[in-house]
Amino acid sequence: MACVGIVGGLGVGATVHYYEKIAAACKARGTVPDLVIAHADVDTGQGLVRAGKLDELADYLSGFIERMARAGAEVAVIPAVTPHICIAQLLKRTRLPLINIVDPIGAELRARKIKRVALFGTVFTVEGGLWGQLTGVEIVKPRPHEIEFIGKAYQRILDTQDGNEADTAGLRRIAAELQRRDGVEAILLAGTDLAVIFDEATAGFPAIDVARLHIDAIVERLAS
Repeated sequence: MACVGIVGGLGVGATVHYYEKIAAACKARGTVPDLVIAHADVDTGQGLVRAGKLDELADYLSGFIERMARAGAEVAVIPAVTPHICIAQLLKRTRLPLINIVDPIGAELRARKIKRVALFGTVFTVEGGLWGQLTGVEIVKPRPHEIEFIGKAYQRILDTQDGNEADTAGLRRIAAELQRRDGVEAILLAGTDLAVIFDEATAGFPAIDVARLHIDAIVERLAS
């Protein structure tokens, strides 16, 4: 079994979600996961993203990955979508391979023959469209006022680890509009904390939980 290092804290709710799901999936397989977790600061990470300081963000994250490598980790994971904005810079700074969240997304979309999607998550994720890392799929960008709503709703969920009816209803309205107006086939739930308000079964629109795909890939690596 491989030892997986998780850079936690980006944010805390997402880390807990990953930890719980990984532990449950491994238990269902009759195995015990070999994990190392290092806690990064979400405010530091978000500040570097907002400032566009991707090299500094990669330096910051690579420090945690190096500490986990010294603790026995053989592969690293960042259990949040937005920090993957610096994945190209990060790969140059770490000796550990990374389980990139974009890879299982691409595999799922190819398997389901989905060609047109939109993203729900932080403003940086929605506007960035996974930063050119997802190929063979058209990522539809919501309109500016929709991006603003999605971003503010997500930030409230991230900060409070709670949802409200207005945000949930608003996200569902935007999803319906993206389907009607832009021909979007599925919304990628590209923010782990969205699990606070809905999942693929309860979203009320065609949704793919990218955290679920990432967790499945992590569990496969743990079992290898």
